[in-house]
Amino acid sequence: MSTVAVTDDTFDAEVKNSSVPVVVDFWAEWCGPCKQIGPALEELAAEYGDKVKIAKVDVDNNPNAAAAMGVRGIPALFIFKDGQVISNRAGAAPKAALQSWIDESI
Repeated sequence: MSTVAVTDDTFDAEVKNSSVPVVVDFWAEWCGPCKQIGPALEELAAEYGDKVKIAKVDVDNNPNAAAAMGVRGIPALFIFKDGQVISNRAGAAPKAALQSWIDESI
């Protein structure tokens, strides 16, 4: 599975109503650290397959979802399980650190 692009309109359906845990990456095209973790998130999406969904929300095009989550800086990462935020972190991190955070959270 690859990452899923989520919009303000699809946020509830893709994230809050998901049957599997969802990692949400709030990012923007102009954000260097966001681009830095992008490939790692793509790899993790492929490795987790159907066990975890990795969603990406472009904050420039979808400001409502970011505002609803209180995002002030990007990249901002949240893990949702059963429709609720169970963990969050800000800033870029290496793939191993992201994987460890996801594994510990779910």
